[in-house]
Amino acid sequence: MSEVSYNSRLAITAADRVLHEIQRAIVAGEITPGSKISEPELARRFDLSRAPLREALARLERCHLIERLPNIGARVVTLSIAGLSWLYQIREELEGLACRLAAQHMTDQQINELCQLLDLHLATQRVREGESYYQEAGDVDFHYRIIQGSNNPYLINILCDELYYLVRMYRVQLGMNGPRVSRAFDEHKAILTAIANRDGELADLLMRRHIAASRLNIEKHLHQLGK
Repeated sequence: MSEVSYNSRLAITAADRVLHEIQRAIVAGEITPGSKISEPELARRFDLSRAPLREALARLERCHLIERLPNIGARVVTLSIAGLSWLYQIREELEGLACRLAAQHMTDQQINELCQLLDLHLATQRVREGESYYQEAGDVDFHYRIIQGSNNPYLINILCDELYYLVRMYRVQLGMNGPRVSRAFDEHKAILTAIANRDGELADLLMRRHIAASRLNIEKHLHQLGK
């Protein structure tokens, strides 16, 4: 292997590592919404050279977690009622479609595994008491599984790559605790039942209602915070 090829692969690995670390920190609110991005500070924090850091930041911009503003530079996106509305309009339409397609394409085994996932959520989290319903990213996220089950690569790219972590930012920081928790879980169960019954139209409708209710819940929190 040539030195150029070896160094290139190291740079890609470093960019992936810092991407995931910054992604997680932004979603969790450890890097606060609206905060200015300082490349020297991030390079020191994550022990990274500028080239892979800039690649990671470009990818974070593509998934809408950071934005570049004239005369300001790069900053973490802010959470706002307007931004929530725009994002959840798209989410409602596309995740409804994902449910309709999942009812057609998910195998019985995939549906059984999704049922087991919900059972795990109920057993390991404070869902029954309505305290918290935190889902990690990826395969342990109910919504992620359904989107993957749609079998539509363009839909998966939009919802699981381009918009996924921005949606998670709203959900994690504003929507995974409080009185809506137990209702959200029950809505997940109803959506899954519709998919298991191969009723794509009902699954679509239930997902749209579920996301609309989630938007109203997060909007309420934003109002309380004066956003």
